Amino acid sequence: MDVSAFVPRDRPLLIVGDVMLDVYLAGHVARISPEAPVPVLRYLRETEAAGGAANVALNVVALGGAARLVGVVGADEGAARLAALMAAAGIAADLVAAGDRPTTTKMRVLAGQHQQLLRIDRETTGPLPPPTEAAVIDRIEAAAPAAGAVVLSDYAKGCLTDRVIAATIAAAHGAGIALFVDPKRKDFAAYRGADYIKPNLAELAAATGMDCSTDAGAAAAAAAAMGATGAAILLTRSEKGMSLYAPDGETITMPTEAREVFDVSGAGDTVMATFALMLTGGASRAQAMRLANVAAGIVVSKAGTATVSRAELETALAARAPRPPVAPSPVLSWAEARAKCDEWRQKGLRIGFTNGCFDLLHPGHIAILRGAAAACDRLVVGLNSDASVRRLKGPGRPIQSQAARAEVMGAIGVVDAVVVFDQDTPLELITHLMPDVLVKGADYAEDQIVGADVVRRNGGRVERVALVAGHSTTGLVARSRG
Repeated sequence: MDVSAFVPRDRPLLIVGDVMLDVYLAGHVARISPEAPVPVLRYLRETEAAGGAANVALNVVALGGAARLVGVVGADEGAARLAALMAAAGIAADLVAAGDRPTTTKMRVLAGQHQQLLRIDRETTGPLPPPTEAAVIDRIEAAAPAAGAVVLSDYAKGCLTDRVIAATIAAAHGAGIALFVDPKRKDFAAYRGADYIKPNLAELAAATGMDCSTDAGAAAAAAAAMGATGAAILLTRSEKGMSLYAPDGETITMPTEAREVFDVSGAGDTVMATFALMLTGGASRAQAMRLANVAAGIVVSKAGTATVSRAELETALAARAPRPPVAPSPVLSWAEARAKCDEWRQKGLRIGFTNGCFDLLHPGHIAILRGAAAACDRLVVGLNSDASVRRLKGPGRPIQSQAARAEVMGAIGVVDAVVVFDQDTPLELITHLMPDVLVKGADYAEDQIVGADVVRRNGGRVERVALVAGHSTTGLVARSRG
């Protein structure tokens, strides 16, 4: 899957919330101290990473998006170090300095690469004083009109006061953009007006007072949270993957993508960043969930607070969703094809469509089919019926029957379904299937491609594939008769 197709090009995501500096002090332990029964760590190195809302912003940028960050820091060295990390990543950071609190810093003392011996937190979690709160709100209101969406990253460190949350929701509504929340409050009512809220099981149970240990319990708790907020609930469920419950009745559940888990630090930030960025860029809920799910599976295999790059995500997607073996007959009726497309969408797969007569298969056809398959996860080919070909090409065509042409199409490994249509154009079939990607040869201008306007209006895109010169069915027929 081409992840870049879902990355917004024009406007950044506005990330608002609790920013942190994560410090990792690593060394080796070879003995116990003679002074007390504690391990002696021989110092090797110290590294730093941005955490909390700042890590959400870093994940957005790693995926190819743009981010603007609003948060609160102290008037201290930690603030300068955090600002430097943001600047190095190309993130516009509006960090409000508050003299009454330190920059939230978490120092983890590690033996080797992964074994934590101790964590030292330096923080103040009380609410912001009014002048600092007003400064944060001013920056949010100034940034929201240029944003593509807003993410509230709540780590209960004091930045997201009632007034800041209310002002952010109002600013998002005023700008006409979606608002995503990574919550920490025990009462989700403060987030009413958000579009998506992403709790984990413990957070949802605490907010609703309901048992979330079973599928039914989690669904009931999500329904209660939806009732309190009006938002869709994206529930992360650890080894059970994640589930989305939407007010319109859509429910999607996906199993976990994690293979090895070294460190879950910041995994929720990666899920939030990926889901919000991809949904803002035009992905469906299922597609954005799948991308977030795969990204989470990558990031938990890394040590410490980390990000997932677009290249890593695309590589993982290619490995996790190979095309299945060709079915004995991938020729489907219109109803079967629609059901199959709905099934693929529920799995977050991107559906491509191309069409043609495909009478005598040649290298030009193969180039278009390969190009179409590369632009999607599952490829549907619309095949002109025999009657349709005769109307378009004349009484001597097709050379092969629709049954023969469909069998040949189905034998090509990149084609996942073949649907025959009897109309002169595939417009009705395209409208029926509503693919995510519509593919034709580069000899067509985009405004000449049938169905292009329909696909674009539905949030999809049009791809034009370069042709292989010197190959056409008409030329083959003429040469054979000469």
